[in-house]
Amino acid sequence: MSEIDATVSVAIVANDPLARAGLAALLAAEPGCDIVAQMNLADWLADLQATEAVNDWPLAQLDGVVWDVGWEPLATLPDDEPFPLPVVALLPDETAVSQLWSLGIQAMLRRDAPSAAIVAALQASLHGLATLDPEFVTAVLPDTPLSTDALPEFTELTPRENEVLYLLAEGLTNKAIAHQLEISNHTVKFHVNAILGKLNAQSRTEAVVQATRLGLLLL
Repeated sequence: MSEIDATVSVAIVANDPLARAGLAALLAAEPGCDIVAQMNLADWLADLQATEAVNDWPLAQLDGVVWDVGWEPLATLPDDEPFPLPVVALLPDETAVSQLWSLGIQAMLRRDAPSAAIVAALQASLHGLATLDPEFVTAVLPDTPLSTDALPEFTELTPRENEVLYLLAEGLTNKAIAHQLEISNHTVKFHVNAILGKLNAQSRTEAVVQATRLGLLLL
């Protein structure tokens, strides 16, 4: 998968049926997001622990999982091996961030994160990139505050580049960004390239992730 807007097959995990249905409806409306399963936490863990689970439906069809952690206790989670699929965890606060990080979950957003941000986080996970809400970062890296100093010779984004960055985070194409900002496709491409260079990113997805980790973009 090489494009930020490539279709991803997703399972929704949540113990609250209303939260599960609401999240599924929200993400189903996002371009390139295909909801193939919905389940509660117990059923999901049972599938993961089954001997041939990763070869059977629905796990074999999945690119990743979006898990509304909610306020559920996490004591029942396996602690001996990471999850085999990319997971975007939606959390009410930072309490469980450290535990989930230790299980290999590297995409954690707040429960009220926009649907486009959730899909972008899943895309980032598929590329091996981490996505954390800025307020969750210190729970994972308490001694490593993130700032623009983390980038060599960082140059501040211009106001227009910030506008383009926010639209990138929403998953818009260059053409859609050009239409919304009433500028040419060529100008959008110029701004995107400038953003990638300033954030030391190799892709649009990585730029969104890097900007979020640096606090330049609040998902």
